[in-house]
Amino acid sequence: MKSILDKEFRAIRVEEVATGKFDQQVVTRHVRDLPANSLLLSVSYSSLNYKDSMSAFGNRSITREYPHTPGIDAVASVLEDKTGAFSPGVELLVTGYDLGMNTSGGLAEVVSVPQGWVLPLPRGLSAWESMALGTAGLTAALCVDRLLEAGAVPQDGEVLVTGATGGVGSIAVALLANLGFRVAAVTGKLEAADFLTELGAWKVLDRDTLAPFANKAMAKPLWAWAVDTVGGETLFNVVKSLAYGGGVAACGMASGAQFHANVFPFILRGISLLGVDSVELPIANKSAVWQKLADQWYIGDKLKLIAEDISLEQAPEFLARLHRGHGIGRYVVNMAL
Repeated sequence: MKSILDKEFRAIRVEEVATGKFDQQVVTRHVRDLPANSLLLSVSYSSLNYKDSMSAFGNRSITREYPHTPGIDAVASVLEDKTGAFSPGVELLVTGYDLGMNTSGGLAEVVSVPQGWVLPLPRGLSAWESMALGTAGLTAALCVDRLLEAGAVPQDGEVLVTGATGGVGSIAVALLANLGFRVAAVTGKLEAADFLTELGAWKVLDRDTLAPFANKAMAKPLWAWAVDTVGGETLFNVVKSLAYGGGVAACGMASGAQFHANVFPFILRGISLLGVDSVELPIANKSAVWQKLADQWYIGDKLKLIAEDISLEQAPEFLARLHRGHGIGRYVVNMAL
């Protein structure tokens, strides 16, 4: 009788085929090749995130060693639990920590992870919905949570969302709209304006709207609050244009990790810069936010607009699309396709 260690499964494998050139393809692996963690899980769905595309194209600040299997998200059923905490077949959700970074990730039919990285699939969410949300949805929800904790209410005025057609941005638009906020969605893909309007955006703006603020110490106050998913100079242009007492939840750096700042918006308008992390967030905190997404913040109807199913074999093509900045919404990797 074969040992579970001999079990074969499909996985994305990223290899450096020449200096600085990386190849992504589906290969067959064995369970014995995975790290020896307490939980062995059979993945039903994963999803694609911008961080996965960075890993897939050799960003060593994300992944140090190759060959590697990316995928920072997975929903999976228990094959084996050495701790005895979970019975075989129980569905678990894994997002963040080191999954898909330097630990073999969710773009595979089987993953091996520590017990401290998982939580039971929240009641009220299907396995597919959990990956339509994934790290992007968790991050968007954390951004919204930070704004609400800072005192944001719909009566304050418009909430700006940058990178609005991306995974985090599109879900942030939907969440904020469902909570009654008027959302100004900023995008470099104006052809997707109807998509953003369907998600609940009050207005759709070209990203060049923020460009004139670059050479100003402060700009006219235009928005009460903001969610910034792109970072770089865009982030501080948002800060400059917030109304008195406002704040921006910042969670991304697709446009750069640095920006040139001054103190004026902070000391003259009392603006708050609210950092958001979903990777190392304690599991209890993650669980609480996931339960909100399953309950009072449920956007299941809009997830069907945001997310598209792809097969594992299609993942390299869509990772390249994300890497080029051409992604819209979310891509759910369905292992059954």
